Amino acid sequence: MRKVTVLEFVTIDGVMQAPGGQEEDPTAKFEFGGWQAPFMGDQATDAVTGPALKADVEFLLGGYTFEIWSDYWPKHGHIWTFINNNMKYVLSATKTETNWQNTTFLRNIEDIIKLKNTNGPDLHVWGSSKLVQLLLANDLVDELCLMTYPIILGQGKKLFNDGAAPRTFTLIEHHVGKSGVIVARYARAGAVETGNIGE
Repeated sequence: MRKVTVLEFVTIDGVMQAPGGQEEDPTAKFEFGGWQAPFMGDQATDAVTGPALKADVEFLLGGYTFEIWSDYWPKHGHIWTFINNNMKYVLSATKTETNWQNTTFLRNIEDIIKLKNTNGPDLHVWGSSKLVQLLLANDLVDELCLMTYPIILGQGKKLFNDGAAPRTFTLIEHHVGKSGVIVARYARAGAVETGNIGE
């Protein structure tokens, strides 16, 4: 069985839309594309993203993230060779073909479950907000790697929404950068327990 790891750059209020550039994802007239740029001197993320970018994994992507990546990465393969050379699995109800090498399209959550239950490299999910929410709703996320930036935007695509399957996670790694970026890796743990404080 493959491990599914979700890696995300997020704001304090959970926005994950277009951290990398002003034109990355202007959906719904998002005004703050490139909000991550002022924090790029903070090295806190390197401890996690460095190994992740070198890991021999495969990728699970949502349709919109795929459209952005399939335009960018084939032209910039010298930066991240694995993203071109390794398999990309893309959840899309409509798309069936692409010029980007090593790409397979999945149709639904059942296809994702079948993929997860096969033997093979771990699956990394970057961006892909709707896909991540679908994975969380079906309790398919084994690890969360959240890189939280000290900024509130008040608009944009969110990482979490209502509907995630209740689940606890265990903190397995964390780093705090000089600018206040907090990087935390969480491994899937047990069921949610409740009680009354003070009893």
